[in-house]
Amino acid sequence: MKETPVLKSSDPAGANQHYGDNPIEVRDTDHYKQEYVRGFVEKWDELIDWDARAQSEGQFFIDLLRERGKRQVLDAATGTGFHSVQLLKAGFQVTSCDGSAEMLAKAFENGRKRGLILNTVHADWRWLNRDLAGKYDAIVCLGNSFTHLHEERDRRRTLAEFYAALKHDGILILDQRNYDQILDRGFSSKHKYYYCGDQVTAAPEYVDESLARFRYDFPDGSTYHLNMFPLRKAYTTNLMMEVGFTSVKTYGDFQENNDDADFFIHVAEKSYDG
Repeated sequence: MKETPVLKSSDPAGANQHYGDNPIEVRDTDHYKQEYVRGFVEKWDELIDWDARAQSEGQFFIDLLRERGKRQVLDAATGTGFHSVQLLKAGFQVTSCDGSAEMLAKAFENGRKRGLILNTVHADWRWLNRDLAGKYDAIVCLGNSFTHLHEERDRRRTLAEFYAALKHDGILILDQRNYDQILDRGFSSKHKYYYCGDQVTAAPEYVDESLARFRYDFPDGSTYHLNMFPLRKAYTTNLMMEVGFTSVKTYGDFQENNDDADFFIHVAEKSYDG
């Protein structure tokens, strides 16, 4: 699938997102700092719809962590705080981390509205252990966030930082869109998991083997974009193993053996007895 992209947005609400004259040339990991502008962050929860997302994923992540006896969790891609809040409410000890200061501020606000004080850390994954102290039972990196890393060296370094931040028997839970389907058969979505807001349109505007440029249209007429790297499922799992994780199990939309899913969830073990 390949379409001619809109080179410049005429929407004033998205004007602070700067991609230059040719947005599809912007394939730089550091650009995420300019993508999550305040206007976009303020609308992000319209895209997620916390209530609908909580219903769609149920106890999946909570059960995964409890079954493995994990308690101390690093939410490495906190975003607006959805999973940090769910895990805190379930009794886990949570550190909420994000590379976007705007996202962290929104997450803290969302937690406070629900009677929770989030322990937030502003950190770039590539230098994660410089900004964090201690080791974690589990790291969750959710919301298709890993695809913001455009260079392989950044992906390898981030996974190595995650590995180092885990205890000897820790686990990493990392998700991604089903980019295999998007690249090979075109985009379709059941709009049931993750991005559950039924008034927001999220779809790729341009796709090739090293870029998925998504466009987000909101009910007020505002439009925003994200440039991401389209990770293939096998590539991601192989990279995890190469970095040192001993086993990786992948779920599709919270189910086993579901390659037709909208999202994949990889559960990587640092050590494996079995």
